[in-house]
Amino acid sequence: MMRSRLHVPRPPARPGEKPDFSYVALSPAGAAARPDPNAPLNDTEFLSRDLVRVLDDKHRAVGPWDPHLAAADLELGLRHMLLTRVFDDRMHRAQRQGKITFYIKSTGEEAVSVAANMAMRPTDMLFPSYRNQGLQIARGRNIVDLMCQLLSNTRDMCKGRQLPVMYHSVEGNMFSISGNLATQFPQAVGWAMASAIKGEDHIAATWLGDGSTAEADFHYALLFAQIYKAPVILNVVNNQWAISTFQTFAGGEGRSFASRGPGYGMPGIRVDGNDFLAVYAVTQWAAERARMGAGPTLIEHVTYRAAPHSTSDDPSRYRPKDDYEHWPLGDPIDRLKSHLIALGEWSDEREQTLLKQCEDQVNQAWREAVTYGTLTDGPQLDPETMFQDVFKEQTPSLARQRMQLAQEIKERQLKERA
Repeated sequence: MMRSRLHVPRPPARPGEKPDFSYVALSPAGAAARPDPNAPLNDTEFLSRDLVRVLDDKHRAVGPWDPHLAAADLELGLRHMLLTRVFDDRMHRAQRQGKITFYIKSTGEEAVSVAANMAMRPTDMLFPSYRNQGLQIARGRNIVDLMCQLLSNTRDMCKGRQLPVMYHSVEGNMFSISGNLATQFPQAVGWAMASAIKGEDHIAATWLGDGSTAEADFHYALLFAQIYKAPVILNVVNNQWAISTFQTFAGGEGRSFASRGPGYGMPGIRVDGNDFLAVYAVTQWAAERARMGAGPTLIEHVTYRAAPHSTSDDPSRYRPKDDYEHWPLGDPIDRLKSHLIALGEWSDEREQTLLKQCEDQVNQAWREAVTYGTLTDGPQLDPETMFQDVFKEQTPSLARQRMQLAQEIKERQLKERA
């Protein structure tokens, strides 16, 4: 019997084994050069192999990618990231208590969203994935609105028509989140093309996970973005795991995900996704490039999913329990806090005060959110809403169904009174 020669990728460590991150290609902080945003592709290709880092082991900002942010901006970024984590923890507990049906945490990935948003303009259009709640927080979304969507109550922005965490915001320029993987990538490219057609300087940005790069929509988006030089930032969040599938199954074993950028004719940049300053600087570079008409940029954020994929997942079944403690790029919140302390702009006491403020804000928001209804108590969504927003003009069949529902509700009410 012939031995199979098929190569099947294997994760570096399984449950019960010692965590192993030796496969992660690192670069010293400050080592990567910063080319001009309008530089030719050949002058940027090294960025898809190196790792852009700003914060060194002593928590200092070093190298040409240092964005030289003011202490107030760093503190704001820290607040946004800490509030995101507190919100995550509170909603995860709510799901475990049976108060909401489903949740997805972003623990360890807060800088990917918060720093990127702060490097863009409020008028830029965002096409998030379901682990980008930091974008919602950084854009000033009302936490009560986010909670009401999770509760599917009378204030649910989606009127009960979407899974929890599938937020949207017209006012915040954030497109609807979809559970169908990678659909947001071509949508962002199309929006950016429209912006260019109209002669605007607004850009689009979108995010997906490493596993979603195996979807056809990812490749369609890159092709159209480069051909038409769409002003768009295409973010791949390489958090190493797509549910229980290691990132090598999506093609991350041979070359970086960022290397797919040059393959399509656009810059690809690997960045330390747990380095707030590095994410800010790389996003700022890509945004400048897009606004000057030089085209798209593909950014790979090298980070780690510390929490389960969702509340339906148990990561202890496919990876070591303590693996995040060994992740070589650390925790984004701890690293930014340490940087502020090194600058003399922060302290552990201020950290505890901020944490208390965030916890109070989240708890107060929850108390308000449940007044609009819960899964079991309070006011319920009007069933009539299911007939709204289906067609521009109501069809005869929809009208019949609406009348039938009204009749059934009336008959049930009569029985309850009898």
